[in-house]
Amino acid sequence: MGKNTPQAIRGTQDIFGADAEAFAFVVETFERVRKLYRFRRVEMPVLEMTEVFARSIGETTDVVGKEMYSFVDRGGDEVTMRPEFTAGISRAYLSNGWLQYAPIRLATHGPLFRFERPQKGRYRQFHQIDAEIIGAAEPQADVELLTMADQLLRELGIQGVSLQLNTLGDSESRERWRAALVDYFTAVRGDLSEDSQERLEKNPLRILDSKDRKDQVFVGDAPKIDDFLSDDALAFFQAVTDGLNAAGVKWKRAENLVRGLDYYRHTAFEFMPDVGSTAANTLGSQSTVLGGGRYDGLIESLGGQATPAVGWAAGIERLAMLVGERIEPKADAVVVLENDEHMMNAVQLLARLRGAGFSAELFASGSPRKRFDKAKKIPSHTLVTFPVTDAGITVRVLGDGGEIATAVENLVLTRP
Repeated sequence: MGKNTPQAIRGTQDIFGADAEAFAFVVETFERVRKLYRFRRVEMPVLEMTEVFARSIGETTDVVGKEMYSFVDRGGDEVTMRPEFTAGISRAYLSNGWLQYAPIRLATHGPLFRFERPQKGRYRQFHQIDAEIIGAAEPQADVELLTMADQLLRELGIQGVSLQLNTLGDSESRERWRAALVDYFTAVRGDLSEDSQERLEKNPLRILDSKDRKDQVFVGDAPKIDDFLSDDALAFFQAVTDGLNAAGVKWKRAENLVRGLDYYRHTAFEFMPDVGSTAANTLGSQSTVLGGGRYDGLIESLGGQATPAVGWAAGIERLAMLVGERIEPKADAVVVLENDEHMMNAVQLLARLRGAGFSAELFASGSPRKRFDKAKKIPSHTLVTFPVTDAGITVRVLGDGGEIATAVENLVLTRP
């Protein structure tokens, strides 16, 4: 590699080989599971007007203030490369009139962009899977999404991860809890970390999930949401937990699991690695594998009517790290051209194989003498060769059933 060879931008990655297979396995499993739950596929623009995220995520958040890739395009518009899916999906719900389909179940996946310090499992261009239900106020929508997430992780074979669940209550409950937290933390303000002193003004709930030891001294005795839940909020959370129990989804109560933005209501959840598990060793015990919640006030912040909604997202790279090494599946057939005069016969056979639904690869480049030895190293169920000595209509087939020689047109194509 020369001095002038371009390098990948910091925080991006080229995914290949076993890593690409693990990535593809996550996406394919997600696509299969979302169809089981009847979520409709949606494709979203990578670019949105900056105000979509400023109004939905919040001007005071780190994402908007420090992490977004925003610029003025050649038309003079302020645009942003999407840092998450939910805001764009909410915008699309409004601008396309998807209210007519409510409640609508949507799923997507693709790249997202945040300018943050690259670290293990975190990139500046990263990828997520995302599922949302918009227009459903019932707790059953939360249960559906959580059950879907749980099944996805099980079908990916990911173990040592637990569902952490909390309620933020309805608007009334949340406001009363927020006021009590402000009073409590204001009394010890001088002993809090600098970040939490700032959060006290803008986002007091976020102090509860601070990892700073200065803050953790006070978090344990902070007011609990359960003391402020209205009867309606309590009934909602009870319905969610009853639904999870009925579906066989295991969960743990996490009283300090919060969402800082005001439009979040009721259910908040994260699937987290268990301490000491393989997942924790791979990602770190503080790393969220999949997370989400109910955001009943978001669409209203974008100028729509009050619309109930709930969703979750998960990083594909993180999930791919947890599924273990995936190898490329065996080819059904590898076709070796040992005599270049038979190229058209080989092309004809390949078309026939692939047309019948068999995966097939052709070895026809490089030294004809070495092709057979190279092809034997490719994992496959069957090896088909056009020998040097043959007249062109007969092939040798090597596979689990031994070796046969037959005319191309007489080959019987059956699943290995």
